[in-house]
Amino acid sequence: MTLEDKLATLPSDPGCYLHKDKHGKIIYVGKAKNLRNRVRSYFQQSRNHDPKTLQLVARIADLEYIVTDTEVEALVLESNLIKQYKPRYNVMLKDDKQYPHLKLTLNEPFPRVMKTRRVINDGALYHGPYLPASLAQQTLRLINQLFQLRTCEIDIDGKRERPCLEYHIKRCLGPCVKDLCGKKEYTEAVKDVKLFFEGKNGDLLDSLYIRMEQAAEDMRFEQAARYRDQIKLIERLGNEQKMMLKNAADIDIFGYYREGPRLALQLFTMREGRIIGKREFYWEDLSVDAFDPREFMREAMTSSNAF
Repeated sequence: MTLEDKLATLPSDPGCYLHKDKHGKIIYVGKAKNLRNRVRSYFQQSRNHDPKTLQLVARIADLEYIVTDTEVEALVLESNLIKQYKPRYNVMLKDDKQYPHLKLTLNEPFPRVMKTRRVINDGALYHGPYLPASLAQQTLRLINQLFQLRTCEIDIDGKRERPCLEYHIKRCLGPCVKDLCGKKEYTEAVKDVKLFFEGKNGDLLDSLYIRMEQAAEDMRFEQAARYRDQIKLIERLGNEQKMMLKNAADIDIFGYYREGPRLALQLFTMREGRIIGKREFYWEDLSVDAFDPREFMREAMTSSNAF
């Protein structure tokens, strides 16, 4: 398929596009809310491109694209692809900068939640990435307000005489004062945040609904309202992003389509939990007899050295 053919058949979905030079080398990776409009804009004479873009367009000989469900997923995938290929014409995201995550410090006696850009194996639980980056700070603020884990770095022994301002404005359960919050109550709040971070939103929502109804029956309306707000937060932020998975193995994902003697096969490559690329394979003269697609997958893997 020629470049012109690909431009004519681009979908209007969100996703990432990869521009290639005449040698097949990826020279630019971008994302788009609408692939058709964005990619075709490079080749429109009416566009007043800057010198860098004009130089890029002059070198484009081929392109690939990967469709995603949302623009946010496209943003995550774009970051992965740029870090993998380091295209010449990408000036953003070439370093090791990571999108922010939220960290639940399970390696502490009284865990807290904080924002970080480094995900390391330290016994803590990480959730993210958050896109746009401002969503991490917004989510952290809401988690502190609704789950009320501590935000300080002091040693918690329950011997303080009075709590700080965070307790009085309902941003902390006050575990530093023994009579305000015991270990059991604090552990329950940590468990709720952990369920949210692990994506077990169904279990967490079921538990919160039960507690909300019980609090309402006991006429503890302020507590019931707190559970209600927690439910709203979880329903808003509980959707998992599919372009980056934590603790996932290195895997290759195949998809194929056959029409008569022709077969098209696509290989998606995931490394360290991240989708880092796609490659296509075509066969034009297959036998009309039954075939085993696994044989073609093995052939594609054997001949592929793209990743």
